[in-house]
Amino acid sequence: MRNVLLMRLSGLVSHRLQEDVPMSNRSGVSRGDRNRNARLARLRAAVPVSNAIVGIDLAERKQMVVVCDHDSRVLARRTFRCKAWDLGAALDWAAGHAARRGFSGVTVSCEPTGHRWRILGQLATDRGMGFVCVQPTISSWARKSEDLTFDKTDDKDAVLIARLVGQLRCYLPEPVDETWGRLRHLGTRRAQLLEEHVACVQQLRDLLECVWPAVLTAAAQPFKSTTWVAALTVILRRDGGDLDRTRRLGAARFERLVRTEMVRRGKVRPCLRIVRKVYAALADRAGVLDHRAGALERAEWVLSDWDTARAQQVDVEIRMVTVLDQLDLTGLVTTIPGLSAVGAAAILAETGDLSRFTSARAVVKHAGLAPRERMSGTFTGKARLTGAGRPGLRTAAWRAVWGCLQTNKVYAARYRHLTTRETNKLKATQAQTIIAAAILRQLHAVVVHRQAWDPALAAGTTKTQGPLVAA
Repeated sequence: MRNVLLMRLSGLVSHRLQEDVPMSNRSGVSRGDRNRNARLARLRAAVPVSNAIVGIDLAERKQMVVVCDHDSRVLARRTFRCKAWDLGAALDWAAGHAARRGFSGVTVSCEPTGHRWRILGQLATDRGMGFVCVQPTISSWARKSEDLTFDKTDDKDAVLIARLVGQLRCYLPEPVDETWGRLRHLGTRRAQLLEEHVACVQQLRDLLECVWPAVLTAAAQPFKSTTWVAALTVILRRDGGDLDRTRRLGAARFERLVRTEMVRRGKVRPCLRIVRKVYAALADRAGVLDHRAGALERAEWVLSDWDTARAQQVDVEIRMVTVLDQLDLTGLVTTIPGLSAVGAAAILAETGDLSRFTSARAVVKHAGLAPRERMSGTFTGKARLTGAGRPGLRTAAWRAVWGCLQTNKVYAARYRHLTTRETNKLKATQAQTIIAAAILRQLHAVVVHRQAWDPALAAGTTKTQGPLVAA
């Protein structure tokens, strides 16, 4: 999935090209300049020059704390051997040193290490202190520029964090909210269950291809067929993978057992054609027979794990939709044809509250779906996705594309245009990436403005003109 999304996007128009165009001949300031200026203003409000900067390198039991000015000169340094929840004394110590040096307050900073940074943010908020985070990638790049070495020490990292904050190379963490926080945790759990679901399917396929390949031909898409899964469950759980024992039951009794299993799985009746093919496969001797008993025994455990993962996934998705109901968003997000409540919840679990983004373009950049290219003088490179951004958000938006292309006429028409136009024709994956970015932009508009999705606006049409074709 990641390799597909990070493919070269030849022919796409970069946001940087649009941002560098001055929006006013009087000011000569582009939209990108204004966005950057606004971001720096927000960071300066969190890191005022009247505040000292407290850089903390977090670990499990050892916390390195430094107090610096805005030139990254160290005013005080101390090592606290404690857990993150006991750092309140360290913050009080840092505030005292900052006050003695003439600062009116402190801004606390750290890298987002595990969940310790959330604890530190809570402690700073309780004391009325500002709190910002520094990306670990930026810290890694800055480590060499400090003294031309790559060595990593707690002392050095704490100073680097403070230095980067003084340069405003930091970011404001997402505000704490109980409901949105719950949605984030549910989204993480759902992603884990999906990975387990895929892993179980792959394990079952590998095991059966090795020792009993005939059963995989009983259905066109066996792992999507409830009848096939029910028949396999009867064979593996009731008879322990003993194919001869299952065959001695006879076709009629085997069919009755499969019907019972289908009812247990919430279905009404099985596909008899698949049941008969599975029963016929019991006599097939193809495969590595010496491994058949052990592999089918292992397949029973994998099947149990798969059933558990699917049941838990359904429960998690129900809870995610419940959170959307609490946020009064279910009715709004489902106005986008093809986007289900679960699909929207998966996206919002990665973004958090969309109102914290300054624009819809910022959400697309956060996902890493904004194409970029190298430019120098008269040279312009090919636009491509850089891989920066939140991979989980890219995946959630990518999954939403498939349903939207099937049922959303606006997205389907745009996809056809992008893949069939005469000039700058895009490949299927490139067009799907553009649709994924469009879903994020329009979902931002729906959620932030609390207005239902409008197909006319989404298609770029008005009452007097046809659709506006995007580059």
